[in-house]
Amino acid sequence: MVVSNNTTIPAPLVISPSQYWEGNDGPWSTFTLQLGTPAQNVRVMISTAGSATWVVLPEGCVAGMPSNCPDLRGKQFNRNASTTWKFNNYYELQMESNLGYTGSGEFGFDKIGLDWQGAGGPVLDRQVIAGVATEQFWFGLFGLTARPTNFTDFNDPQLSFVETLRNKRLIPSLSWSYTAGAQYRLSKVFGSLVLGGYDSSKAGLTNMSFSFGADISRDLTVGLQSISAVVGGQKTELLSTSIFTFIDSSVPQIWLPLAACTAFENLLGLTWNATIGYYLVSDTLHEKLISTNPSLTFKLGKTAVGGTTIDITLPYASFDLWLDYPIVSNKTRYFPLAPAANDTQYTLGRTFLQEAYLTVDYERSNFSLSQVRFEAGASQHIVAIPSINATTNSTSTSTDSSAGKSLTTGALASIIAGSIVVVIATIVGIYFFFKRRRTEKKAELPDNQIDNDDPYQKAELDAQGTHQTGHEMDGGTNAAKFELQSPIPEPVYEMDGVGSVRELASPDVAAHEMENSVK
Repeated sequence: MVVSNNTTIPAPLVISPSQYWEGNDGPWSTFTLQLGTPAQNVRVMISTAGSATWVVLPEGCVAGMPSNCPDLRGKQFNRNASTTWKFNNYYELQMESNLGYTGSGEFGFDKIGLDWQGAGGPVLDRQVIAGVATEQFWFGLFGLTARPTNFTDFNDPQLSFVETLRNKRLIPSLSWSYTAGAQYRLSKVFGSLVLGGYDSSKAGLTNMSFSFGADISRDLTVGLQSISAVVGGQKTELLSTSIFTFIDSSVPQIWLPLAACTAFENLLGLTWNATIGYYLVSDTLHEKLISTNPSLTFKLGKTAVGGTTIDITLPYASFDLWLDYPIVSNKTRYFPLAPAANDTQYTLGRTFLQEAYLTVDYERSNFSLSQVRFEAGASQHIVAIPSINATTNSTSTSTDSSAGKSLTTGALASIIAGSIVVVIATIVGIYFFFKRRRTEKKAELPDNQIDNDDPYQKAELDAQGTHQTGHEMDGGTNAAKFELQSPIPEPVYEMDGVGSVRELASPDVAAHEMENSVK
């Protein structure tokens, strides 16, 4: 993006939640997309690890399934009914395959729009879509990462949705912020997604910044130094050895070492159901956990041991979730914890992001975490994350102000220049007015008479400074401020002080080659 004197810095995009709580392992707050031509509405989960958009095809609901299967899966995308659908090929779904998720998708290109039809959200042409039918990914996913998709080789990368938004100047930078929402908080708090900025009304006052991990497929990696539980006022440590773990909202569970899961079992009375691979919670156990109301605190750092850390605390209500068809025949409570077979499976899933606010900045290769703030009646306060090469600072916005409007750089310069000219002209005019008046009066006065009206007569100020005339620009509180108001620590959102205007280069994000499932 070339920032010239006539270029407007775009505002962040706030993506409204669908207002639905759904899923067969939640309930979770979903978001709405428009696909194809004419537009078809579908509801999806957010994937902080994926690049493409995954949607359920009609093949995902077949004979023998409930009659409301399409609605249970967030609606289907009928690609044959879209005049702009372009088929590419069938490929394996590789995301979180290390956790045992498998399946293939029908990949192609079509229009994708954000939010409900008529809501005014952006619509982008020729975006990568994977149509899925597998039951392992019961809901579709909207990928947020900046990594492009490569189908056969690395010579023809297909840009992600977020990077396309940035390239079209629809968001200020290659960044986003997300929290999954919490049905148990206040009057059911929906998920929050901001592209190109963050919502300071949700970001906690205490936060911590992390650099991307070396493995690009696990870039959002943090050191998990401890997990402490407080039950009935007594504190218990559950993680005997610190680990590195990946944050990914694509999956619901928290995957930990077997020893940690055993500690959870012993403390909370959990039982692993090996048949379906979940910790099921009976009504009796649920009532016991409600009464003791355990809280679990995850201590995170940049390293596995020592250094600066941040605590994210989850109440038992965060883990009070439900399994439904087709995982179980009848709706059943479960505890979203899973034993990892090795360190590649250590994952903080969607459950964790109910209480954590995540901001990711691909231009600076870092991300930040804070405890979500839940305040009744709080209004959104959206703050832009400027591009690393931006030359104009962004202003923060809120829902009760003109959040989507901003001055162009040229307009701002004109206003400032005009103000300076007016001030200088006023000063010069006053000076010559009094000088002329003084000359005229001196021609009439006797040589020994003092002109008491001459404002320049005194060589020094009196004790009150009553004759001081200020001609210096006011640097007080009325001066316009364009500094980014960010709770995220510097230099994450610090503006580049270099005055030259440069074209924004696409960040060094490595591409993923898709594995063709057709042999």
